Amino acid sequence: MTHDHDLVLRPSAAQTEAALNPPVGRRGGDLVIETLKGLGATTVFGLPGQHALGMFDALRRSPLRYVGLRVENNAGFAADAYGRITGEAAPLLVSTGPGALTSLAALQEAAAASAPVLAISSQVPRAGLGGGRHGYLHELRDQQASFREIVKSVHTVRTASQIPSAIAAAWESALSAPHGPVWVEIPQDVLLAETDLPVVTAVDATPRELVPRPELTAVAAHLLRAAERPAIIAGGGVVRSDASGKLRALAERLDAPVVTTFGGKGAFPWEHPLSLRSWLEDRHTTDFLEDADVLLVVGSGLGELSSNYHTFAPRGRVIQIEADLGKLESNHPALGIHADARIALSALLETLETRQPGVASAPMAVSGADGAPSGAERVSGVLAKVAERIADQELALEQEVLAAVREALPDDAPSFWDMTILAYWAWSAFDPRRPNTMHSAQGSGGLGYAFPAALGAAAADPGTPVLAVSGDGGAMYSIAELATAKQYDLPVTWLIVDDGGYGILREYMTDAFGETTGTELTRPDFVALAESFGVPAVRTTPEALRKDLAESLARSGPSVVVLPALLRMFAPTHL
Repeated sequence: MTHDHDLVLRPSAAQTEAALNPPVGRRGGDLVIETLKGLGATTVFGLPGQHALGMFDALRRSPLRYVGLRVENNAGFAADAYGRITGEAAPLLVSTGPGALTSLAALQEAAAASAPVLAISSQVPRAGLGGGRHGYLHELRDQQASFREIVKSVHTVRTASQIPSAIAAAWESALSAPHGPVWVEIPQDVLLAETDLPVVTAVDATPRELVPRPELTAVAAHLLRAAERPAIIAGGGVVRSDASGKLRALAERLDAPVVTTFGGKGAFPWEHPLSLRSWLEDRHTTDFLEDADVLLVVGSGLGELSSNYHTFAPRGRVIQIEADLGKLESNHPALGIHADARIALSALLETLETRQPGVASAPMAVSGADGAPSGAERVSGVLAKVAERIADQELALEQEVLAAVREALPDDAPSFWDMTILAYWAWSAFDPRRPNTMHSAQGSGGLGYAFPAALGAAAADPGTPVLAVSGDGGAMYSIAELATAKQYDLPVTWLIVDDGGYGILREYMTDAFGETTGTELTRPDFVALAESFGVPAVRTTPEALRKDLAESLARSGPSVVVLPALLRMFAPTHL
């Protein structure tokens, strides 16, 4: 009797012949690259180093495209963005010790934002492992210890035969919900040693699906059926699982207003009558959400930014759908459903359409029933209060600059925002127009994210322009990558808002202490600096920004737009 798995496990005659006669001259590094190709990778990011040369030499013999950045941290940001845009695990190749450690901040951002990054690092030779002090170049007592509390999983290789399985296990981990970065390390001598192992072909590393428990779905559906004032908070998990359509269908079925978190921008249409947009740092929104009798939170842990700095205190019943078990009910008691957002929303929609045995079914929400305001009416009331609050603060310049960026940016063009005042405005007030097109470093809050991340997104789709937005302080973290942008001719326009320092820290310190320390910066002539790399650049004004930005975005290859401007933040409501 022949079973299906026999057909999978039994090699063909051609496969057997190829396995028995592998090409000569292959090394451990070839197994790394062959495994990545077998898993479906097409592009890798990184920076070579002495211990990692076995991997980089193997790249030369492979069809994989290599995008090399100038700093490991920036290579990590590029891989992060590639993973966010494509939903694929983005390989990141780095070397031992200083190279590996320099990628830590990028991997922290990838972990906070659930971006699938497959980081593969070299290690000192096997004789140097185990914590002894042998004096090898780049030696650390325990290199993986620096990564263990940041990444989803750590995988250590000791022999060439372990390479395909370790990388496949890491790939599966990176792409299983919640997505995230993973770490593989391989000793230098293993990468360099010749091998007669067969060429790695197809590799099975199918991510596991995270399905909700049906009894919890039934309870959630019952609560939503009976709700009089339902509301929804949509986080980044909705975007990552491509669940925007399911979310919209559920919101319309419940007549439930939806607010998107800063990581969930684009999860719900900005101009939809039920859209509360992203005004989470506004007390009017916070009050509205607190008043919901049933609050559905999808793909968000309700962290600091999503809870108006932990001032949010819901009074109704909370249902939380979250793929990251560590975030489930971590901030508020809830009916916690550990599941992928798309699968859980699909299950909810199906359950709402059928009456559950033994469960009394309340009528679905009806707009305006019994004189109660509809969801759209409730939303328009909140947004009017938000607009009135902002209008009272004389912040026309900031709104004009953000509007100019929106008008210049094509609807399908992704944008990447550094930790800068204009980005903080964008979190609340920018319409992304499409899911998965607006990304920032708000996960871990590190500087220098925007430009290298934009390069990673451009590598994923070279036919679409990409926008990066930085302040002058954050831009200095990434200046070296102008060379990368030019070398690969990537279509990224970099908007640098130059206010002469760390603008938001200037505001924080002035408000708290009456004066500043360390916030004022000497900076270069960014236009001349960009042009020295062969990258076209222009200095603009708020009035000319839309035109200059649109022209730069229409160019092929990289460009820089510098806007000298002193922008201010709207007043907080959590103090």
